[in-house]
Parts: sequence; structure tokens; C-alpha cells
Amino acid sequence: MAGRRVLKAVLVDLSGTLHVEDLAVPGAQEALKRLRHAPVSIRFVTNTTKECKRTLLDRLRKLDFDISEDEIFTSLTAARNLVEQQQVRPLLMVHNSALHDFEGVATHDPNAVVVGLAPEHYNYDTMNRAFRLLLDGAPLIAIHKARYYKKKDALYLGPGPFVTGLEYATDTKATVVGKPSSTFFLEALRSTGCSPSEAVMIGDDCRDDVGGAQNCGMLGILVKTGKYREGDEDKIDPAPYLVCDSFPKAVDHILEQLQ
Repeated sequence: MAGRRVLKAVLVDLSGTLHVEDLAVPGAQEALKRLRHAPVSIRFVTNTTKECKRTLLDRLRKLDFDISEDEIFTSLTAARNLVEQQQVRPLLMVHNSALHDFEGVATHDPNAVVVGLAPEHYNYDTMNRAFRLLLDGAPLIAIHKARYYKKKDALYLGPGPFVTGLEYATDTKATVVGKPSSTFFLEALRSTGCSPSEAVMIGDDCRDDVGGAQNCGMLGILVKTGKYREGDEDKIDPAPYLVCDSFPKAVDHILEQLQ
């Protein structure tokens, strides 16, 4: 590893890195099994907001990934934590299947706006409702600000453009709780007992996965699957620690460095 680092933890993105919708990246399951034999802690970190953690875990297990619920840290979890800390009642602009992760949170007479990936809510009426709340002083919480994401057939707009539109219209700055927030990465690492200098992040999003991780002191490995597009590695400074074809290749590199 760069600078003779001692590697003790590996953070792994999910969508685009291990799978795209209901298709696993070729060889990813076997690569994860090999990584589990290494003396490192593994956590899975995701900005996915279109489904709750339980649904996400079911999807991964159907794809034969050996992953436990307590190994997954999501931006939905981070958003709920912030809502509870601030004691606000959010207008939840999240996918209906993600609402499970907000069970028990008061949403009547909202005084905050939470925006995730929710195409069914990106309409003029709902955006105007959020706009008016923000004008009245409600905080804007962005579960993340990804520009776009990958589905099997094409790239699709993420929540970032809609969050940015609300920021622009109301002269408000959103609090971003998911990747690339340093707080998100540090919270995901906390349960491993490792510091950022002892960790590496593997992901398909150069800015949010790799750039975010490297900004808080981790190494970042960019994989050319999922949303990756040619030249993405040139969009951040410093450049990714490593660029490789896929998650299995990233695991190969890590295991070689640990020998």
C-alpha cells in the first residue's frame, strides 16, 4: 500500500461495484469470499436511497453475497440519525420502499426537508412544497448529492440536481449526510476501530466514493464498472490511489499488498 500503510479495514461500495440492480459484477461473490480470509475488517457503504436496508440486504443475499446487516452502513441511516439529533419533522422526499428506515420518525406538520432518490416525488407540486418550507427557514438535508446513477439499461439522474435546484431557489445550503461527506466515512469506520490511514475504499464513483474517502485520509480504488465513464479518474485531485477493471481486480491488489 502507498506510503507503507498498514491496511486494517476495507470499505466497499455496493451498487455499481458489487452489483448493478439484480446483476452481480462477474466474479464479485468469489472475490468477497477471498477478501474475508484476509486480516481486515470489511464494511459496505452505500448512498442507495431507493430501498431500505432490509430490502437491500435481501437483494444482495439473492445474488449470493455473504453479507450481514450490521456490516452495511447507509446514507439513510445517517439521515435518520441527523433528523433525530436535530429533533425535526421531515418532509421525506425518499422512495416509498425506503420509508421503513424512518419508521417512528414524526412527519406531521414538517419543519425540515429530506431529499433522497425519489423520482415519484420530483414533481412541481412536491418541489414547491419543499421550496416553501425552506423559504420559511426549514433545514435542507440531502441524503446524498450524486449527479447520476447506473441502471442496467442506462444512466439516470440522481438526487443531486434536485437538491442543487432547491439550494439555488432558496439561497440555502444543504447538509449532505452520505458520501462524499467525511462524517459518513468516519462513522462507517467507527465500528471497525480503525483510523482512515488504515483503510481503503473501493467504489465506482470517482468523486463520491474515491474522492470522498481520500479527502478524509483513506486510500481510494476506482473500479471501471457501474457508473464509471472513461476519464473519470482525471476529475479528482489527488487522483485515485488505484484504477482497476473491477472489484475482483481490486481484491487481487489488496491481497497482494497484504502478503
